[in-house]
Amino acid sequence: MQEQELQPTIKILAKINQNSFQNKEEIFTRLYRYLLRPDIYHIAYKNLYANNGAATKGVNNDTADGFSESKIDKIIKSLADGSYQPKPSRRTYIAKTNGKKRPLGIPTFTDKLVQEVLRMILEAVYEPVFSYYSHGFRPKRSCHTALSELKKNFHGAKWFIEGDIKGCFDNINHSVLIKTINTKIKDAKLTQLIWKFLKAGYLENWQYNKTHSGTPQGGIISPILANIYLNELDKFVEKLKAEFDKPAKYKLNPEYDKEANKLEYLRIRIKRESCPEKRLILLQELKARRALLLKMPSKDTSDKSIRYIRYADDFIIGVHGDKAECEQIKAELKGFIGGFLKMELSEEKTLITHSSEHARFLGYDICVRRNQEIRPDRNGITKRSLNNSVDLSIPLKDKIEKFLFNTKSVVIKNGTLMPRGRKKLVNLTELEIVTTYNAEFRGLCNYYSLASNYYKLCYFEYLMEYSCLKTIAAKHKSSIKKTINKYKNPKGQWAIPYDTKKGKRVMTFAKHQDIKKNNSKCHDNFSKIPLYCLAPTQLEERLKAKVCELCGDTTASCYEMHHVNKVKNLKGKSHWERIMLSKRRKTLVVCLECHLKIHGKKEKKID
Repeated sequence: MQEQELQPTIKILAKINQNSFQNKEEIFTRLYRYLLRPDIYHIAYKNLYANNGAATKGVNNDTADGFSESKIDKIIKSLADGSYQPKPSRRTYIAKTNGKKRPLGIPTFTDKLVQEVLRMILEAVYEPVFSYYSHGFRPKRSCHTALSELKKNFHGAKWFIEGDIKGCFDNINHSVLIKTINTKIKDAKLTQLIWKFLKAGYLENWQYNKTHSGTPQGGIISPILANIYLNELDKFVEKLKAEFDKPAKYKLNPEYDKEANKLEYLRIRIKRESCPEKRLILLQELKARRALLLKMPSKDTSDKSIRYIRYADDFIIGVHGDKAECEQIKAELKGFIGGFLKMELSEEKTLITHSSEHARFLGYDICVRRNQEIRPDRNGITKRSLNNSVDLSIPLKDKIEKFLFNTKSVVIKNGTLMPRGRKKLVNLTELEIVTTYNAEFRGLCNYYSLASNYYKLCYFEYLMEYSCLKTIAAKHKSSIKKTINKYKNPKGQWAIPYDTKKGKRVMTFAKHQDIKKNNSKCHDNFSKIPLYCLAPTQLEERLKAKVCELCGDTTASCYEMHHVNKVKNLKGKSHWERIMLSKRRKTLVVCLECHLKIHGKKEKKID
């Protein structure tokens, strides 16, 4: 027992994860004790410090700067005696693409650390038991894995049910969530800590507001708490699927099977026929029968099935059945979401769409092809390979054109989109302008790399490139032609030259076809178990070495992490800045005296 307690906490979590995978019904107890282990907080810090939000302040000055072993000890002590109380989040708002604003809560860094440790414990328990059909906020899963699974498994679906829950994350019922967690985890202290985070509230304009429902938006544990909650929906749909699915009476359509047998018999006759004239007549008959066969449905359509994919609160159901059955499924979903989950299924946005028309899921237009086109496969055998297959396409007007208008990269002239320069970017350097355009262009091209109409982004590329050229031309009060000639390289392309430590380089404008070629493949065989790194982190080793990386002192009573948001923002004027620049690190282990000197002895230390 003593030997087990000396094991690294991350190794214990890996074992918990494995046990949960092997026994889905296992109930876990005494998990709170892992929150009282110092080593897990070094891993939590490693997971958080590189994020830009690590330097963002919550309701006080507590950030990633000042992390130390003494800080860990204080957190553990407060958790052990039950005095730990999360501080309210600082509420801010971020703009959405539709012009509205989304509320975002920013916790203090201490609360982020505790939440990250809590997230790791919950993930070890729940990740193996989450539904295969869930893809949001999970290791090795993404929008692309959800879309790839949809493309592979929704083959032949007749109807789509597009699911939309009103204000899902804001309306998660706290009592239902805790009750759900208690079915898998029997640990009163752990659930009490989660309850504290749920009820911590938020400050808006320095006025305190209570949280009666929803998960703390912006909090580290919010995504996994939402997945635990919505996993109940996944289980309900799986139950519906088991009751609804019915195999076909025959593997093939009986009429098709009959005609296929006649065709095969005809082929045998042709092989045996020695008379050229009779053989020619049989070949003509074979051709006619083959053409007739390719117009007939090959599969017996008497089967019924449900297919399901969920990403966060966005889900879609493919139904092989009739519309009345879709209405019944929708009614049962509405009853479960309203009854057990205490939420509301939006009647206006939860649509039943025939699969020959486009449904919208994760920003893609989705339909099932009714395509009788005959194509040869790898073996040269002609087939209706596209029929009943899922087509993913880019909604060009809703997504691409809207993006171009929102960024003011285009203007309409005589009903045609024409590129225009962006005034907001004129004051940037040429390199920064091209980098900005490339980042936006690559982001959209990468996301829509699964689309069948990806080639249509060639016009988007033209508009973005010439908008970029017009912006650079406006900067120098010049023309596009002069700008291209000024930056033309030996290959005939225009490119912005810049200096690096390794010499001169050039920044060219991205090409949509190159982006698709270089885009990494989706994880089709995504793992159900997250990988755990069992080695101690470098940050932990540096802190435990008890050596000030600024003055070299080894006798100080306390060593802390000095943290900066971005290394590139350092000017190199101070000695500590030059050290961080030379090491290319966002962190520096310093003694308390050096840390106070760095901050000019003005900042009050956070307890």
